[in-house]
Amino acid sequence: MKRFSSCGWRSASFLAGALLSGTLAFPQSQEPSNPGQSIPGTQGVSPFAGSTPTAAVPGILPLSLQNAIERALKQNLGALLSNSDIKAAHGQRWQELSALLPQVTASPYVNESKINLAEFGFTNIPGFNIPASIGPFSYLDARINFSQSLFDWKLINNARAAKQSWKSAEYTYKDARDLVVLAVGYTYLQGIADEARIATAEAQVNTAQALYDQAEDQVKAGTSPAIDALRAKVELQTRQQQLIQARNNFAIQKLTIGRVIGLAPGQEIDLTDKSPYKAFDGMSVDDAVKRALASRSDYQAALADERAAEFSRRGAVAGYFPSLSFNADYGTAGSHPSTATSVYDLRGTLSIPIFQGNSVHAAILQADARLEETRERVDNLRAQIDADARTALLNIQSAAQQVEVARSNIDLAEETLRQSEDRFRAGVTDTVEVVQSQEAVASAHEQYISSLYNYNFAKVSLARSLGMAEETVKNFFKGN
Repeated sequence: MKRFSSCGWRSASFLAGALLSGTLAFPQSQEPSNPGQSIPGTQGVSPFAGSTPTAAVPGILPLSLQNAIERALKQNLGALLSNSDIKAAHGQRWQELSALLPQVTASPYVNESKINLAEFGFTNIPGFNIPASIGPFSYLDARINFSQSLFDWKLINNARAAKQSWKSAEYTYKDARDLVVLAVGYTYLQGIADEARIATAEAQVNTAQALYDQAEDQVKAGTSPAIDALRAKVELQTRQQQLIQARNNFAIQKLTIGRVIGLAPGQEIDLTDKSPYKAFDGMSVDDAVKRALASRSDYQAALADERAAEFSRRGAVAGYFPSLSFNADYGTAGSHPSTATSVYDLRGTLSIPIFQGNSVHAAILQADARLEETRERVDNLRAQIDADARTALLNIQSAAQQVEVARSNIDLAEETLRQSEDRFRAGVTDTVEVVQSQEAVASAHEQYISSLYNYNFAKVSLARSLGMAEETVKNFFKGN
């Protein structure tokens, strides 16, 4: 059964499918025969397809779209790992910053020694009485050591770069939350569509059963040939097979939803949102692009990466510059604590690089390459955000039109079926016409389900493309 009737919004579904699978699971020009089944085979690839499960809830858990998103934001593995990256980046920043902060250590020690002079080449010399060893003797030294970098342009810029990397990790975490919303919307809306297909398939089975019973009665009465009953039975069994497949697809899709949002294994759920159609308030392309550039966390992360690369390059160039540091220690020293006296040492050091084997030049070349790469990524992402916003708006407009056409097709197909059934009961036609009408009704319902799924997922995709998907999805599906 074809799951997607429109190709205008394939890029959004393709993005979500690739996100969950961690790879390009299917070419953009193709459509998955069962998206819900494309994820379990690749769960180990993408963290967004997995989660840390919570405790099981007794009975059947009612699950709305908003509740599914809230659970996923807490339990989805992609969001959790991205949050861990923030801690790692924070630690890296402190590691770079520590080189600029004062370093204070205490190093008291007591030493007692006895030295073998022969070990150092002192042997008996005529006229001199050299002992075999001297000692034992002792001494102590207890000091507090202080060191401080007064100026090191390389360390300063390395610390600034680490701060920007930390900011990038924070923005990346926010973007990961938006991707979680996209993944939940993708799987949840597919689940709603699968559930609707079950209801449609059941109605088609009932219609096919009624036609078969009627054909059987007419064959027994001698008013219809036996082939009419055979056609009706084939149609009935075909619809029964589709119902079995629809129920299986829905069961698998619920497992997929549970893995994405962190439900306990085997948790039974009831999808409470039934994906009603709600008109979308218009938004201009310029407003959408402007908002996306201001709100998209992945774009802000890319800008932070660019600033970090700029600081890293400055730090690499600073390898040619002198640095100034200060060291001091103060304490007591002597052969015995009772005879120890105060001691101290103050030292200011100016380090001037003269020749370092072109290591600085190599660091600058590497920093230049990283900076160029980050700038290219920023330019590419800016263009991609523009394309995402335009594509999402086009998808919503197209899907809304498809929903209206699909609604009309259902009415027309059902009216055609009623007339065909009346003609068959009156003996004017055979089951060929009725079966064709049944297939038209099934196709019309499938088109409507697919177009409604397309429309609602297009709104989720627009929320992702605009940034701040959590708040935007709540507004788009308010009252569901």
